[in-house]
Amino acid sequence: MSTTRLMIMGLVSYLQPVHGYDIRKELTSWNVESWANVQPGSIYHALRKMTEEGLLEEVDTGRVDNRPARTRYRMTKEGEAEYQALLRKYWWEYQEPVDPFLAAFAFLPSLPRAEAAGALRARARLLEGWIATYRESGDDWAASKPVHVSWQFELTTLRCEAEARWCHDVAGRIEAGEGDHFNERPDSSADEWRKQIREQFGEPVDEDE
Repeated sequence: MSTTRLMIMGLVSYLQPVHGYDIRKELTSWNVESWANVQPGSIYHALRKMTEEGLLEEVDTGRVDNRPARTRYRMTKEGEAEYQALLRKYWWEYQEPVDPFLAAFAFLPSLPRAEAAGALRARARLLEGWIATYRESGDDWAASKPVHVSWQFELTTLRCEAEARWCHDVAGRIEAGEGDHFNERPDSSADEWRKQIREQFGEPVDEDE
């Protein structure tokens, strides 16, 4: 929710007074759902919520022809303070990205060795495809945006390149026989794992059962 607030307040700060419709369309054009986890459907709700909290205020509501009525918003003094605080929070702090792939990778041994290696190489190809697409069309798209937007895409591209190399590297290690896979373990391996958990953390107390 904090990311959604930051994105919305940032645009309101730039464009105020501004319609919620314009905010939604602009954020959608940024593909924010893919890199900032901002869902387009949540934008109007967030605008109403921040208005109730006194961070935004309604300027006016108008209707053009038979179109739905649209409300224009602007920042309040409290909203500007909240925006500046969130802006600096994300500039000066590092938060590890939440990626479902990492949750799946934690259970790498559940996949047969050949499938795990194949999945990693397929993931690398997907990343390489995205990189190629951006390099082919990114300059044209970024030409209509502020220069810092192209810098942002450079960061995303570098991360994708690094992850693609990592995928190929780990796939090679798996193919070379490194690591463990459940279908290669003896049936007693789960017992040994549970034993290690008890040795590290002790016997469970009643509320843990």
